[in-house]
Amino acid sequence: MKRIANFLGVCLFAGCAGSSAHLVAPARPAINPAEVRIYHYPPRHYEEIAVLDATSGPRFFHGTAEGEAEVLHRLQEEAARVGANGILLTSVGDRPSGAIGLGVGGETLSSGHRTFEAGEGTLSGAAPLVRNGAAGIAIHVAE
Repeated sequence: MKRIANFLGVCLFAGCAGSSAHLVAPARPAINPAEVRIYHYPPRHYEEIAVLDATSGPRFFHGTAEGEAEVLHRLQEEAARVGANGILLTSVGDRPSGAIGLGVGGETLSSGHRTFEAGEGTLSGAAPLVRNGAAGIAIHVAE
């Protein structure tokens, strides 16, 4: 039983959280992530610098408020690395990430006149895994 628990733990955390930035314009000097402002609507004057994407670690069934805060912080870090002082959010929400399943079955083996039963019936189940995810555009907002 301990082996199964260890295996499930490894599977659960094998897909770690991540983030990325794909430049669409030259990067600016890096800034402090705390200086990066999140915009839900486009500001009046801005320049696009990069397309951003971030995910949290996998969780069972649905994302969490902590996971959402984690992905928004990851976006801020990526934006700060390319010198953006803003992020124009394009999406925030749960992303499917597979499932963890467990199945137990029985077998009947026979050889000649001897029969061995290891159990009857089957038992199986699965739990969906999701990640919090967010995407946006790293922007530089003119003051």
